Amino acid sequence: MTDFASLFVPDRGETAHSLTPVAADGFDAWLKAQPPQTRTLAAAGQFKAKPGEVLILPGRKDGEWSAVYGQTKTSSPWDLAAVAQKLPAGSYRIDGNWPAESALGWLLAHHRFDRYLAKPDPIPQRILLTSDPAAIPAQIALAEAVALVRDLVDTPAADMGPAELAAASEGVAKAYSADYRLTQGDTLEQGYPMIAAVGRAAVRERAPRLIELEWGNPKHPRIAIIGKGVCFDSGGLDLKPSSAMLLMKKDMGGAAHALALAQLVMHARLPVRLHLLIPAVENAVAGDAFRPGDILRSRKGISVEIGNTDAEGRLVLGDALTRAGEDKPELILDFATLTGAARVALGPDLPALFANDDTLAADIAAAASAASDPVWRLPLWGDYADMLKSTAADINNAGEGGMAGAVTAALFLQRFVPDGTAWAHFDTFAWRPSPKPGRPKGGDALGLRAAFAMLLARFVTP
Repeated sequence: MTDFASLFVPDRGETAHSLTPVAADGFDAWLKAQPPQTRTLAAAGQFKAKPGEVLILPGRKDGEWSAVYGQTKTSSPWDLAAVAQKLPAGSYRIDGNWPAESALGWLLAHHRFDRYLAKPDPIPQRILLTSDPAAIPAQIALAEAVALVRDLVDTPAADMGPAELAAASEGVAKAYSADYRLTQGDTLEQGYPMIAAVGRAAVRERAPRLIELEWGNPKHPRIAIIGKGVCFDSGGLDLKPSSAMLLMKKDMGGAAHALALAQLVMHARLPVRLHLLIPAVENAVAGDAFRPGDILRSRKGISVEIGNTDAEGRLVLGDALTRAGEDKPELILDFATLTGAARVALGPDLPALFANDDTLAADIAAAASAASDPVWRLPLWGDYADMLKSTAADINNAGEGGMAGAVTAALFLQRFVPDGTAWAHFDTFAWRPSPKPGRPKGGDALGLRAAFAMLLARFVTP
């Protein structure tokens, strides 16, 4: 596990290499003010202060040097990620005032998923000094939360089944003295019939379960955070083609986001009563797998016709949403790697955001922009609910016609949200198909920091 705390430390005046940020639109003015040697080095290195570019400037003594780097106008945290990846081990000090939030990219540039490598390449330890030590804990907590999502998603399904996901959740609960509950077996089947149905074809060691964590003062506003925990999705009897199964270890990415967000809430000691729910299942194929055409009874009492066994995530979330609503929270957030339709519409970087409350949606959008963690709102278009009609049950789990798949999935979930409760649904990819600075290929947290920034703004008085 990456020791982020050793990479972002208080500046006590120790020897360090100086780093100077320069924005591309200020490059000409900066260059004009430099001595001839620096201008020559910039020309030879084709340095234009583009984001992530680094120019090394020699000092007067052996081993003495500084660097200039390009940054975006908004000073994205990923500017420093690109810079850190180009620097050798050592201590560094950024000139002038700079936002502590930029340190996140620096920290995450040091994170790798290397659990299965016999001899992983060592990562140079670049230590960033700050004159604002009070800002350190928050940035380390964010880096640890993002790393948690990545590590959980990157772990193969053989080592990250419902039991392992439960163990990871229990570990977080113990770290913050939270109450932890696990519902499985007959109790799960009787109380959460859709979770039980989706997971019943898995072998006994990977049996379905509902993971719950509660924390905080019961007198504080109650919030529920829910994550889809499908630890592997074969598609069930509506079997996926092999190419579509390759990334299905990440189908518990929603659960990883939810657990990481709960960890952030508890670390920040937000004045809330937190309720985390993770329905953890494997959608497997066996003689007792649920079938197309089956009609399931949900915890809420709504009957659901199965139009497609590969639309299983919304089923387990439906029971979890019902359970969350029974305690009358003032806010529900859910995360799920729910639909390919959201990826077709928005690509891998933008989680689709659905919300039944315009103020909540606007708050999330503002927080996403401030945190450099973008989301994009899609509509809960009520007219499309007709696509989920069933002649034999109250609702079908799969929309007809193949259109608006992300919207109809969100509309299905909305049926299980209590009337009058503010709710937001993140349809996130939880995966980065190609690397970027500080963001290697593999599991990634998309929408996590936006959601946490919104919670901070809503529940912490400035």
